[in-house]
Amino acid sequence: MIQLNYKSGVPICDQIVNGFIRMKALGLVESGEQLPSVRQLAMELSVNPNTIQKAYQILESSGIIYSVKGKGSFISDDAAADTAVIMSAKKDFKAAVKAAAELGLRKDELIGIVTEVCEKGETEK
Repeated sequence: MIQLNYKSGVPICDQIVNGFIRMKALGLVESGEQLPSVRQLAMELSVNPNTIQKAYQILESSGIIYSVKGKGSFISDDAAADTAVIMSAKKDFKAAVKAAAELGLRKDELIGIVTEVCEKGETEK
């Protein structure tokens, strides 16, 4: 399910949010699928339940999940969830490009990498 990296410097809450966004983007969770309870996921990941609750609140405010009082949290099936997944991907991509540029990669090298990845993806379809 979700893998946490305690050495990455990324807050645990953000890793959990990003984990669910990735799972939605990759189709590993389906619309309407119920998420583990806060306590259950906290035990599985060995983190404080408040961290899970905060992650669920962020996911809900982004439209990726919705909650039903007394029933739990579920993966959303609306366009807002898909938009949030795309926005997250763009944010991650921009951060990666910025980091690469700061390490000295030139614009043409970055464009070449993007072209290579896109062309490889087209041939794998």
